[in-house]
Amino acid sequence: MKAEHFEDPVAAYNRLAAHYPDLCRRREPYLRSVEREVASRIPQGSRSLLDLGAGDGSRALRTAAQLGIERVVLVEPSEEMAKQGVGSGEIWPIRAEDLAQESLNVGTTAPGCPLEQSSTNAGQYAGNRSPRLPLEVGGSPRSKVEKFDIITCLWNVLGHVSADKRVAVLSSVASLLAQNGKFFLDVNHRYNVRSYGILATSARWLHDLFSRRESNGEVCAKWNLNGSTISTRGHVFTPDEIMHLARAAGLELQERVVIDYGNGSVRRFGFQGNLLYIFRRSSQTDSSSAPHTS
Repeated sequence: MKAEHFEDPVAAYNRLAAHYPDLCRRREPYLRSVEREVASRIPQGSRSLLDLGAGDGSRALRTAAQLGIERVVLVEPSEEMAKQGVGSGEIWPIRAEDLAQESLNVGTTAPGCPLEQSSTNAGQYAGNRSPRLPLEVGGSPRSKVEKFDIITCLWNVLGHVSADKRVAVLSSVASLLAQNGKFFLDVNHRYNVRSYGILATSARWLHDLFSRRESNGEVCAKWNLNGSTISTRGHVFTPDEIMHLARAAGLELQERVVIDYGNGSVRRFGFQGNLLYIFRRSSQTDSSSAPHTS
């Protein structure tokens, strides 16, 4: 079996792009369940959606069409993934990590100017999908930070962000979120017994108990494709990790939903699936009272 490993996740997704529709079909029960849970919690009247790590854009565009959301922005650094795109949507060809960097340019670039190419950008796209500087709207030059009613970061996209940049990414999300906006974060759960088995999960739990380190969750994300494999670095999270990151970024928990990675069923206990978090910008409300399914 041919094995290809890419240390850079964007390079891995460039290689994976042609197989992405098939991967989505394999995980359709789970992916559609996440979409249903997200859509059911989006307030009526929401007008804008930003999706981090959007892939081909199908999931964000499907949700927007279902709910009548007018503005959709797809943050996708993989040029090959974006080429698989369906429907219409504005693409920002930057990594989630670059949102904070681009916010420093607010008020310095005239409307319509493209993003400056950086060493971490995947490149500019052709056609009507050329990007504009994110975070700037209105005026000339634009000086008002754009806010989104809904921001999504699904299918463990955060797990491909390096540990030292996760708080910065979530802080950028908080700054982009509208006053009453919602942020949906879907991550792979390190203690998911149904996916990893009781022996492996118990070993992880014991390791964390006696030697708690952020690096404990580092894994090799691997996809099997017609006799070959593609892999890259990834991370699987504990609930404590997510809540620590969220608090540091200025996000407050509204709800947590556990979803079976195999069949998409909503489960009662955290060890039965992956974790979908619903956050808002921090307020005076005590987030510890937020309801969740376990």
